[in-house]
Amino acid sequence: MPIRRSSVIRSSEITDPALFRERRRFLETAGLVLGAALSSGVGFAATPHPAFPNLPHSPLSTSEPPNPYRDVTTYNNYYEFGTDKSDPAQNAGRLVTEPWTVRVDGEVKRPLTLDVATLMRWSPPEERIYRLRCVEAWSMVIPWVGLPLAPILKRIEPTSRAKFVEFTTLYDPKQMPGQHLPILDWPYVEGLRMDEAMHPLTILAVGLYGEILPKQNGAPLRLVVPWKYGFKSIKSIVRIRLTEQQPINTWNRAAPNEYGFYANVNPAVDHPRWSQAKERRLGEFLKRDTLLFNGYADQVAYLYRGMDLRKFF
Repeated sequence: MPIRRSSVIRSSEITDPALFRERRRFLETAGLVLGAALSSGVGFAATPHPAFPNLPHSPLSTSEPPNPYRDVTTYNNYYEFGTDKSDPAQNAGRLVTEPWTVRVDGEVKRPLTLDVATLMRWSPPEERIYRLRCVEAWSMVIPWVGLPLAPILKRIEPTSRAKFVEFTTLYDPKQMPGQHLPILDWPYVEGLRMDEAMHPLTILAVGLYGEILPKQNGAPLRLVVPWKYGFKSIKSIVRIRLTEQQPINTWNRAAPNEYGFYANVNPAVDHPRWSQAKERRLGEFLKRDTLLFNGYADQVAYLYRGMDLRKFF
């Protein structure tokens, strides 16, 4: 499916000046006023306040209408805060997201520990809002505020041995009660092949709907890879490590026959326990056909040319 430039997503009018001032602690970054309070995180609100005003929109965005903000922020998979879809919005408020640093190391010439504001300065500001389709057991269209991962990886100078990128979520059972339970092997780990990580559709999200990323959606920094199933888009990242060997991802470790390393959206490859030929957009009653690579085939199919997509699922 061709990806067309989306229309501008308008932020809502400010209704609470005191709250607005508190959350608009900004710094100047590449000519744009960007949030120094990126890592503050918030619970869900019926109407988001604009923390990223006047941001341009990526030409990679879809023209499909986004899901309502309230749905996007109250129906989540985030097992660190509970297994029910409503648990993250109810429990993630305890997460402290400021200060927050990300360790970038492994097969790189410049291993560094960075805060979110520095990562934003490393990313070109021209195309910060991506309206992307995302698929899990359901599908949504979400207007992410995101940073392309590729420029960040280039700045740390990968070595010739860097073939994969491994991402790790915060491990802190005091803040993340779900980590007390043996649901998964904590901390949560995900990974991409290097060429996947360098693709312009692969972004680090710092917000949605023009607002600071809510905690239940993975604040202050999460991965978004829209042509893959949602469990690949790891939340609350504290480490990015470049490796020579393929990472052992959390769900791949837990159930290798059900969750492969690639997790590309593919209607022809069923999950062992259900068909993946159809999907349901959140808020809709009828199911729709699942699109190969979630509709991004024109942009990403070349990455898998010659691969058996049933074997490498």
